[in-house]
Amino acid sequence: MKVVAFKRELQGSGASRRLRNSGQTPGIIYGGTEAPVTISLDHNALYHALKKEAFHSSILDLEIDGKTQQVLLRDFQVHAYKQLVLHADFQRVDASKKVHMKVALHFANADVSPAVKLHGATISHVANEIEVSCLPKDLPEFITVDLSNIDVGHSLHIGELVLPAGVTAVTHGSNLTIATASVPAGHVAAEAAATAEAPAADAKPAAKAKK
Repeated sequence: MKVVAFKRELQGSGASRRLRNSGQTPGIIYGGTEAPVTISLDHNALYHALKKEAFHSSILDLEIDGKTQQVLLRDFQVHAYKQLVLHADFQRVDASKKVHMKVALHFANADVSPAVKLHGATISHVANEIEVSCLPKDLPEFITVDLSNIDVGHSLHIGELVLPAGVTAVTHGSNLTIATASVPAGHVAAEAAATAEAPAADAKPAAKAKK
């Protein structure tokens, strides 16, 4: 994805406020061997780009004065109640060094899992993103979580995910739970009641006592 930015010389809260009033968003690029560079970006273009999932987890081609460099979006601030992006931070990318990045999870095949098909269970998404480590060229836009084998009472953990080649999960020593399957309380009660009544319905009537 491409981002167009412009160098800005003036800094401080007053300069930033004037930028925002003119439809621009202040930002900064840092990292690598070069000094940080303060920039401005078109607010509307940035605002709509932030709505795209890939913008948050992809290598971006950021152009300044006709020169392009690869960066990652590292942080951004938005107004508490206005649709206004206040600031954006970008980090330069070195193609030979691994990056740590949070990547969104896309859940698939829940409808064909034993938990849903056989038991009418609900599958809860415990995590919606995970942190990964990889070279910039291997960074995925998202990771697909296959739920086709999950059953009631079972959980899917980060160690069971099938990750793209060259990508490893950053777990900090914890096998994070990604999803769980459980039957709603009302459904469990209904099944228990049906099971309890079944023997009574099948039972033969008691023999009459002889006179």
